[in-house]
Amino acid sequence: MTTIGVVIVSFNTRELLRACLGSLCACALPLRVVVVDNASRDGSAAMVRADFPHVELIDLAQNAGFAGGTNVGLRLLLARPTTNDQRPTIVHQTISSSLVLGPSSLVAEHLPDYALLLNPDTVVHPGAIEALAAFLDAHPRVGAVGPRLLNPDGSVQPAAFRFPTLTMTLLDLFPPGEVLPGRLYGSWWQGRYPQEPRAGEPFAIDHPLGACILTRREVLDQVGLLDEQFFMYSEEVDWCYRVRAAGWSIWQEPRARVTHVGGASTSQFRSRMLIALHESRRRFFRKHYTRRFLRCHTWIVWAGMLRAALLAWREHARGALSRDELRARLWAYGKVAQL
Repeated sequence: MTTIGVVIVSFNTRELLRACLGSLCACALPLRVVVVDNASRDGSAAMVRADFPHVELIDLAQNAGFAGGTNVGLRLLLARPTTNDQRPTIVHQTISSSLVLGPSSLVAEHLPDYALLLNPDTVVHPGAIEALAAFLDAHPRVGAVGPRLLNPDGSVQPAAFRFPTLTMTLLDLFPPGEVLPGRLYGSWWQGRYPQEPRAGEPFAIDHPLGACILTRREVLDQVGLLDEQFFMYSEEVDWCYRVRAAGWSIWQEPRARVTHVGGASTSQFRSRMLIALHESRRRFFRKHYTRRFLRCHTWIVWAGMLRAALLAWREHARGALSRDELRARLWAYGKVAQL
């Protein structure tokens, strides 16, 4: 029977993490679940110990980021040694004698066939993991597969994307319907797969959203783990780019469904998150794309930040934006323009 190792990186998501772990109990395949807690302050680690004793918990003393935390879990699952300069400080590590969910008597020493990277703000629908595993079983040259993601209201959340292009940068900073023609929204030019909302059959993609990805142990052995230089954002894009470059294909299996809370809309402006997003994008482009591409991307970002700053001033003049919020936005736009 196919065995699956699950890595979940948590950071102050206690109740979401509880729902995520609870949803895994319906899986019929044997799962070895590892939760890596990135120094949460909301009692997430204590909740895992108390409510999910079958789960392996690694409680880090400091936030290692998504890529760093994921790699901690993957190294444990894959029994990979960790060098001293790569080893985050662990406050407490709990390893239960009962490590497996599902009908198998799998023991911890056995390496999993597949690894599931899962966000804590997800709820896995019954049969989803089985569908993803069955797809990999049936397609030996597929290196990774993602599910159809749903918003909490049941609507389809975009989860299949093309690798970044200059057109995508342009449409991100000059949104369709506001500056550019609205028909470009959700189109191929914006990096989306137009068939995704209605697709009933699997289809090939460049990369899925990192909220839920199932991959093979052999793929991780060949291309390596996540690049920990990406503290936040673009780590799954970089990893999938390397997977594709190594000759593997990546697909979405829409019959596997996972609800992802992180896709819910929010009106909160988070300055540091915006900066982190653009830092990660530039790191990805420097690593994989040409200098000419990076220069063109920089010009578009400069223009986009200028536009965003002018819009912020307009909102402030209309009384829709406080002075403190205006300062925060202008500071963030300036930082992004300087990257």
